Amino acid sequence: MSERVSHLGERPPFTALDGSSIRELAGPGWNAVRNQSLAEARIQVGLETAEHYHRKTEELYYFLSGSAELRVDDELIEVHAGDCVTIRPGVVHKLWNTGTEELVLLCCCAPAYSDEDTELTGG
Repeated sequence: MSERVSHLGERPPFTALDGSSIRELAGPGWNAVRNQSLAEARIQVGLETAEHYHRKTEELYYFLSGSAELRVDDELIEVHAGDCVTIRPGVVHKLWNTGTEELVLLCCCAPAYSDEDTELTGG
């Protein structure tokens, strides 16, 4: 397949530092994009991500299915399929799947996601 095109079913899942199951659709090092990444994240019913922040990375979360509570700094937000949330660098955040189905979202990161830019807070 072209380095410009990727297919979700061909991308191997991995567990991100926050505990979510990730399949990266675009990112530096394996396709044509250089300054951002796009990934599908999945969180099972009743599970949550680890509280964390990114020193340099700005994130967009677009929710495809399910519902959740998302804490961004001190604000607790209910999110559902069709919602888009912006998270600036340095902002602590955590996600809980409070729904009755698997939570699926797209996460766009700029600059691209890296474990080195992710800081777990222990909360």
